[in-house]
Amino acid sequence: MSLSCRRARTAKEVAYVTAGRLIQHYQDFCLSKGIDFTRIDSVRPHDDTTLFCSAGMQQYKPLFSDPSYSGTVANSQACLRLGDLDEIGDGTHFLHFTMLGLFSFREMTVGDAIDFWLAFLGTLGLAPDHVTMHPDRLIEWTPLYGGRVPIVADAECIWSDGSISGYCTEFYKHGIEIGNIVNPLGSCIDVGFGAERLDMIVNGTPPADALETLRETVMTIVESGYRPGNKEQGYVLRKLLRRIHRMGGTLDHPFFGEEVERQKRLGAKYLRLRDRYCDKGAEWWFDTHGIDLSDIEEIIE
Repeated sequence: MSLSCRRARTAKEVAYVTAGRLIQHYQDFCLSKGIDFTRIDSVRPHDDTTLFCSAGMQQYKPLFSDPSYSGTVANSQACLRLGDLDEIGDGTHFLHFTMLGLFSFREMTVGDAIDFWLAFLGTLGLAPDHVTMHPDRLIEWTPLYGGRVPIVADAECIWSDGSISGYCTEFYKHGIEIGNIVNPLGSCIDVGFGAERLDMIVNGTPPADALETLRETVMTIVESGYRPGNKEQGYVLRKLLRRIHRMGGTLDHPFFGEEVERQKRLGAKYLRLRDRYCDKGAEWWFDTHGIDLSDIEEIIE
């Protein structure tokens, strides 16, 4: 293994240790409150609405929508959000991350969740610089903070996953959103805070650069049971492997070497056939030869 790979792996292991301690601390805090806790390290989705799990609440959507159910649970959930792909490396977008969640179905109030959240942050020696909330909730929710945190009105404080929605209040430290409390359906609680962002602020753990973020994301997908392919999760994995290669990076895994060789073969095939099939569109090239024309410039360079 190259020196750069060893250094990257060492940095990753150190980050996992500190983030792991924070997750364990959160688990202990929840259990001390009598709240059941589940830890999920796979990014496999809990339903068919996403390719990967994108939020800790995904598995609980049926409970949010069941008016006969009440109860409270907590978890740490590995998540992956492809919408952040072009933002990685900026210090706040991680592509894949661990969400620390608290979910209450017609049991906890917004005030209870605020007290819980501030108490947990207090165990980390952390207080938010300010919180935001929707103007429609200022009168009702401001007293719940009891003057403990400055409040800023923000009309964007509405959350929705397409089927379940609610007003939210967001917590900020050093200009970074560290988590939020959502009030789905006006009767439930959905709290989510990012372990990596908290770790970065509390422990000073430096964020991974873009290449290391891509490497970690690829390994998370692989460890969740996926292989490179032409469809769905396998296609995402293949695209990420190609991006690592295009950025001049490497990955100490057989899938990376296999994809690099595969791209060389596809590039040679395209150069051999492009004049003969110059009238064919992108769909034909992909369906017939597995060549993605959106990547062809990188393939043939």
